[in-house]
Amino acid sequence: MARSQHIAPNVGRLSRSQVAAKRGLHKGKKTSTAPAKTEQPAATEKKVGGKANGEKRLIPSNKASKYYPAEDVRRPRVSRKTVGKTALRSSITPGTVLILLAGRFSGKRVVFLKQLDSGLLLVTGPFKLNGVPLRRVSQAYVIATSTKVDISSIALPESVNDSYFAKSKAAKGSKEGEFFGEGKEKKAFPEEKKSEQKTVDAPVLEAIKKVENLGKYLKASWGLSKGDRFHELKF
Repeated sequence: MARSQHIAPNVGRLSRSQVAAKRGLHKGKKTSTAPAKTEQPAATEKKVGGKANGEKRLIPSNKASKYYPAEDVRRPRVSRKTVGKTALRSSITPGTVLILLAGRFSGKRVVFLKQLDSGLLLVTGPFKLNGVPLRRVSQAYVIATSTKVDISSIALPESVNDSYFAKSKAAKGSKEGEFFGEGKEKKAFPEEKKSEQKTVDAPVLEAIKKVENLGKYLKASWGLSKGDRFHELKF
């Protein structure tokens, strides 16, 4: 207790573990080497007296444990379920106008294009109408309306898939620089994605122009007002 001051007779300020940590003996280099372990045979032969005992007996080096569990240990059941593709709601078909309920563009109306391999929905504003670009949305956060856009003749590029939305990993800066806002430069939007957005939106815009007031409908945002009965609304 030399490193620990006495608070009361035979009672130190620090505990035994704290004193040991202060001494720092665990940090010293160990000069001694552990002796090499000799391999023991699985069993050794021992002579046994008496003719009826066979005169010899094999004794195992590692004795079996005398402890056995009193109750059977339950083993976890092996799950045989396979992850399949998310089932799409019957009300959501290619060209259906959806209302986004969450995220940056909540309340906006978008056009559903297709379901991706991940199960998420690929939607577009189009961007020129209401500012919503190509996005992935979960069908749990959309309302399917009865309005539809005829996009049956539109062929979507294969490059617009789940990997299209993958973010590139940026180099990490210092924490001090991040705190003061250093090194935060606004990245320019890739030109490839701009061109893909235009190629996807161009035929969709043409199909929207064929229907009267459909463009105005997509531009208008949706929201609930005081006194609205959501369960009685028809979309």
